[in-house]
Amino acid sequence: MARAVENYQRYRESPESWMLGRFVVPVARLDEFEATLSGQVPPVSALIGADLESDLDRIERSPVPIEVIEMKASDAQHIESAMRRISRHITLYFEISDVALIPAIRSTGARAKIRTGGVTPEAFPPAAHIAQFLEVCAASETPFKATAGLHHPLRSYRPLTYSADGPSGWMFGFLNVFIAAILARKGVSIEPVLIEESVSAFRFTGHAIEWSGHTISTEEIASARREFAISFGSCSFEEPVADLRALKLL
Repeated sequence: MARAVENYQRYRESPESWMLGRFVVPVARLDEFEATLSGQVPPVSALIGADLESDLDRIERSPVPIEVIEMKASDAQHIESAMRRISRHITLYFEISDVALIPAIRSTGARAKIRTGGVTPEAFPPAAHIAQFLEVCAASETPFKATAGLHHPLRSYRPLTYSADGPSGWMFGFLNVFIAAILARKGVSIEPVLIEESVSAFRFTGHAIEWSGHTISTEEIASARREFAISFGSCSFEEPVADLRALKLL
């Protein structure tokens, strides 16, 4: 925990700090997190576990201002009961596997969250599932974030862990997901962009991104990033930065 907080504070002072979001910490590890703090407190998103009431009580006792909560939801009733319990001043993300729950999330004013990978090949959903999630979010104007498996800008075959003998598999790219999300708002069929592997398939200019005959203006990008495709969670900040530099996109 101490190393993670130290790294986060260092990243906040780097030239790439503009792309760094909140420090994500499980409620079960808030004690460790709070014990490491000195000076400026980073913005925090808290991950709720299986015991909603206990975790919410712990959040309320925390001296750290927590403005975002993330939790898993299995059905609409779970979403509605959590929203009744949680302060309206807190932004809430519901991680779901069933896209049919997106309308229930939207009706409460919360946001959706999709898991796009993990540490085994089986943890990565099909591109069609991610496409459906993005399309339903776009149609219902539901903001979302993604988590897991998006360490790299473009879809690629990579080691899935940092272990030398760990498994490898196909990982989705964060550029693929964000560009697909924006195109979903424009009514474009997006599954092909989610599996695009070559940076040469995209054209980046000072005014737009172009892919397969489709143009996304900087105004559309800014709007989507502000209101719709909010963020992605990653256990590495350095990998995305290094990869963008290698592609000469940063």
